[in-house]
Amino acid sequence: MAQINLKVNGKARAVDADQDIPLLYALRDQLGLNGPKFGCGKGQCGACTVIVNGQATRSCITPAATVQGKAVTTLEGLGSSAKPGKLQQAFIDTQAVQCGYCINGMIMTATALLAKNKNPSDQQITEALAGNLCRCGTHQRIVAAVKRAITA
Repeated sequence: MAQINLKVNGKARAVDADQDIPLLYALRDQLGLNGPKFGCGKGQCGACTVIVNGQATRSCITPAATVQGKAVTTLEGLGSSAKPGKLQQAFIDTQAVQCGYCINGMIMTATALLAKNKNPSDQQITEALAGNLCRCGTHQRIVAAVKRAITA
């Protein structure tokens, strides 16, 4: 066991864990942040996505020790149910959520995209979100939500 020092949602946090613990487990199990979800465990579905230093990152395959000193943002860092962030509110307004399991990854990936490209085209949004799996089929609403956040 070792202490891993993280900067999560703007706050210094420490977890006691093995050096190779996935960031996802440190966030969920030790810090109680339930935005990132366990999906496939192989970095393929996107449910676990967080933002590390501005990059959408699959937390299930990222060792927590490798992000020490880097800024980690989870869904909880974007807003709350009482005061959702602009993109979160756009997802609510467009009813882009059905089961909700993929939404963490969709919102986090879209947040990283919008930080780099303030006005992406539908194609750019679709390409950025292509690695995030949604079984409910709300892809059109998800793209509409991202577009809504741009104009909000």
